[in-house]
Amino acid sequence: MSIRQALQGKLGFGTAPLGNMFRDIPEAEALATVDAAWDQGIRFFDTAPFYGAGLAESRLGEALARRKRDDYVLATKVGRLILDELEDPAARDLGEKGGVFEFGRKNKIVNDYSADATLRSIEDSLKRLKTDRLDIVWVHDVAQDFYGDEWLSYFESARTGAFRVLDRLRDEGVIKGWGLGVNRVEAVELLLDLNEPKPDAMLLAGRYTLLDHERALQRLMPAAARQNVDIVVGGPYSSGILAGGAHFEYQKASPEIINKVERIKAIAQRHGISVKSAALQFSLANPAVAAVIPGASRPDRIAEDQAALIETIPAAFWQEMREQKLVAPDAPLPIDAKKE
Repeated sequence: MSIRQALQGKLGFGTAPLGNMFRDIPEAEALATVDAAWDQGIRFFDTAPFYGAGLAESRLGEALARRKRDDYVLATKVGRLILDELEDPAARDLGEKGGVFEFGRKNKIVNDYSADATLRSIEDSLKRLKTDRLDIVWVHDVAQDFYGDEWLSYFESARTGAFRVLDRLRDEGVIKGWGLGVNRVEAVELLLDLNEPKPDAMLLAGRYTLLDHERALQRLMPAAARQNVDIVVGGPYSSGILAGGAHFEYQKASPEIINKVERIKAIAQRHGISVKSAALQFSLANPAVAAVIPGASRPDRIAEDQAALIETIPAAFWQEMREQKLVAPDAPLPIDAKKE
């Protein structure tokens, strides 16, 4: 079974917000959001130890504890160990993502992509998630946005450590598949260029959205399609700016980005559709994309995501987006699929 078949639908739930991303979310609200996702038919849940230093995993585990394990697909990540030792979240060096989880737990986060750390990370995640198995494991953030010029050394550590462990676990049937979970295209391209080990899918956050997709179109998407590596698009709302928020790339959006979003909004309003629907349906229009996993921290957002997925978008909207050069000329659009 491919990852695409295992995902049980094109819409998943990204749990980064449950780690208190940008704000201190009450426990009841976090659990209600997961319940809302379930009630809306979502069965693919993606999380990570990094999200709030274990907080998102623990909340997701609590919310899913009363569900039958065979009824949902669970993905988490390796590369960060969460220790009992405490630290000041505001003092963490998170590269370009500084302060994103300042309201999360204070447990110390250690970057480690070795084989031993990978196995320990999985064991720790299973405990927090209150489950006996994982379906998909992503190797988290081996890219420039967290490690700058040192990212290749971290990638090499993952290649000789995490990649080989996960490849073995997949071959043994312990997990269904593995890949990278990153916010940059280059790391995915590099892994796809390796002869071995071979990933099954990639979680690419923020790099195949209405606001940023040109680089991914050049090599990544064609290579993934050739190798039957499924792409899961994380952050389809570009950290919230496409869903009415103020953040792009986990920081306050620049005037240039705000202007582009306003242009998209104006076209969407003319055609009577939501920007959310355009964002989700754009990402899914690429044949290489198996699913999108927007995040949410409020229950009512989940219903909006489901509605956006099925909203009818007139062909004229996409034609105008192309004419206004708000999407790359070679980007697959929903209207292209209908022509075939």
